[in-house]
Amino acid sequence: MILLIGGPTASGKSFIACQVAKVLNGEIISADSMSVYRHMDIGTAKPLDCMKVIKHHMIDIIDPGQTFDAKTFEELSCKAIEDIESRGKLPIVCGGTYLYIQALLYGIDESPPPDWSLRERLYRIAKEKGSHYLYEKLKAIDKRYALKISPNDSRRIVRALEVFIQTGKPFSSFHHWGKPKVEFKAFYIKRSWETLSRRIEERVHQMIKDGLVEEVKRLVDMGFESFLTSPQAIGYKELLPYLKGLISLEEAVESIIKNTKEYAKRQIRWFRRQGWEEVDAERLGIEGSADYIVRALTPLCK
Repeated sequence: MILLIGGPTASGKSFIACQVAKVLNGEIISADSMSVYRHMDIGTAKPLDCMKVIKHHMIDIIDPGQTFDAKTFEELSCKAIEDIESRGKLPIVCGGTYLYIQALLYGIDESPPPDWSLRERLYRIAKEKGSHYLYEKLKAIDKRYALKISPNDSRRIVRALEVFIQTGKPFSSFHHWGKPKVEFKAFYIKRSWETLSRRIEERVHQMIKDGLVEEVKRLVDMGFESFLTSPQAIGYKELLPYLKGLISLEEAVESIIKNTKEYAKRQIRWFRRQGWEEVDAERLGIEGSADYIVRALTPLCK
């Protein structure tokens, strides 16, 4: 059995997962699409303190810009689960990238390899006409998948269109939403929108104090600027115009906050649809939420 702790960004799920792992002899598998990348610590809010005491998997495994998708996550996380269980420990999957969690629980078929020339043409269309233009094309051929992603997520829109053009099959046909292939117990960390919104604002401002601007500068100097412009790189892409002198730091920060909140709303919608057991972190508090999950899991872990 695996334990899943999900929730929107800034909900406190990483801290809760760490406390649960300490009590239940667990190791954590990060289900975060940005934490897999090295050199990106502050903007991804990696749980650096927890990583010192609890073994984490799926963090810092590739360089920015290298290919990594839901299928890769499924394969590597399944290996991590086997490894953790072989040592008598509890696998705890914690994160908010719902497409990765979906792939882990239900599987995803091997999709065609990237067609870089086709992908470049699609990105060019997205740049000229906007991601919403391609999103409408995607809705016409694969409404099922389109409804699971944002109209602003040009990376996933382009990939879905690329696969359809290559195979003639909807991208959703490579995904499964039936019976889960692993036994799991799942908890969703929830907060009121007012509280979550405030926590997002506070976290973004703290990231700036912790050196996020300097982190982005280093990544640019390392040659990763093109990756930082991708839609998934929230917290990074918004600072590039500031570094080029096009906007103020205050404008960049407001953009990060706005985009983070929009992403959090998408996460909330997905987790609510899953029917997972809700843990009200606002009522219980962080420590109380961890205690609640531990009490619920203890009988199953014996």
